[in-house]
Amino acid sequence: MTCVVGVDPGTISIDICGLRDGELTLDLAVPTAEALAEPERFLNLLRGSGPVDLIAGPSGYGLPLRQAAGLSEEEFRLAFLAVEGDPGGIGGLRRLMRSLANSGLPVLLTPGVMHLPTVPAHRKLNRVDLGTADKVAAAVLGIADHCARFGRPPTECSFILLELGGAFTSALAIEDGQIVDGFGGTSGSIGWRSSGAWDGEVAFLAERVTKDSLFRGGAVEAGHETGRVAYVEGAAKAVRALMHSVRRPREILLSGRNAGEPQIRGLLDDALHVLAPVRDLTGFAKIAKQGAQGAAIMADGLAGGVHSAIVERLGLREASGTVLDHLLVISKADARRRLGLA
Repeated sequence: MTCVVGVDPGTISIDICGLRDGELTLDLAVPTAEALAEPERFLNLLRGSGPVDLIAGPSGYGLPLRQAAGLSEEEFRLAFLAVEGDPGGIGGLRRLMRSLANSGLPVLLTPGVMHLPTVPAHRKLNRVDLGTADKVAAAVLGIADHCARFGRPPTECSFILLELGGAFTSALAIEDGQIVDGFGGTSGSIGWRSSGAWDGEVAFLAERVTKDSLFRGGAVEAGHETGRVAYVEGAAKAVRALMHSVRRPREILLSGRNAGEPQIRGLLDDALHVLAPVRDLTGFAKIAKQGAQGAAIMADGLAGGVHSAIVERLGLREASGTVLDHLLVISKADARRRLGLA
């Protein structure tokens, strides 16, 4: 018997999904501001589900599989890519993660796309964000859902996942049950609140780019009509670009907070249906977002549960390296110094 929990940290809510032998036992969403303001209360929600074998916790940009309790300061900064005291990003998330690390709960940090051996090295050049750990988790849910829907093993699952979150837009390419390419929220198309990838000249003109900068300049700031068109067109372009990395996607899966917005969904259907069928990735929970559901499936597979085949095919146990390993425009040493590391 396996009893596991998956946690998905979002800009608006932190979601919790629990499984016992693959069956749903916990389905919650807590406002992010509330969870970060009262970490102990959030920990009590996790403890309230009883003894668990594994918790796939908030992992930021990810790490090769690591127990939170043994996390070094270096690993912590590499996972969340922020210097101590930087208020940018999801403020307080790093403090919550430290509370989880000290809680005595079996919390595990999981990989981002950059750590996966299934993504070729040439696709990682000058990239840090090909997809954060929670996007990998959403892809895990997509694979599980795809397997169940078509009655196929993980080795025959090929699709593109388009994640339309409350702040960021990202997209992942899954071929034969493995993540092979992706655009992260800060390296891809414009998000609802985030600008997505920066024009290099804009970065030059900004002079100083902070974490907070990455959460600004999104479609919502451009005005209703212009912003919506840019948002949908950018997402559609991301899917078309990833068609290069997935030879025959069986479908295009939509997830994230904005995927269910009728007007956005209608425009995406019009733009993408010629490539492959477009379908909502709703999953099996009523409240917890896709990332939390996928994190729970991931934890179940890592604990030897019913989803083990999905985890083994993804190569999660073989994840390695850091998100700084493939930089050319700056040195790895300079990037480490920016994070306050020797």
